[in-house]
Amino acid sequence: MSKRWSLRNIILIALIAIVCGVIFWLTSFIYNALTLILTPIGLAPAANDISLGLWIVAGPLAGAIFKMPGVAIFSEVAGAVVEMFLGDQWGVMNVVSGLIQGAGAELGFAVTGYKKYGHFQLLMGAIFTTLITFTWDWFKNGYSSYGAGLLIFLFIVRFISVWIFSDPIPMAINKLLKRSRAIA
Repeated sequence: MSKRWSLRNIILIALIAIVCGVIFWLTSFIYNALTLILTPIGLAPAANDISLGLWIVAGPLAGAIFKMPGVAIFSEVAGAVVEMFLGDQWGVMNVVSGLIQGAGAELGFAVTGYKKYGHFQLLMGAIFTTLITFTWDWFKNGYSSYGAGLLIFLFIVRFISVWIFSDPIPMAINKLLKRSRAIA
């Protein structure tokens, strides 16, 4: 793919964001089901951490494919806007979440000055995304009131979920797209 913001790339990034926006919207149903299942055993907060990886896939995927600064944030925010317009339960806060989640992926690519876009950068994006989103939930969702054991558990679950959808899945999709010659 060309490493510049051409009309073709913007359209392709927007298509990824639209597909991911639908995935984000569907993830809301998974999140709600997990919350129902986990509430009786006192682990309702884990629903967010288990499902978070699905909500962050747009940034790492678009970043790994297009290899340009700003793509991760743009695709994550655009996907969040699609999710919002599909009518999910968080409304405009989706856009704020998209900015926060996209920033983590973007920082993973920025670590090497946007010169490399491999497993290391995607791992760094997963680490940054986990740290940033966990900090956000500390303030927004009351994680500060949880005990140390639950916090450690939630952090580990979140990192695993985020890493799966930040590294192996985007890399596999990228490889499939290259093999099919859908991208260069």
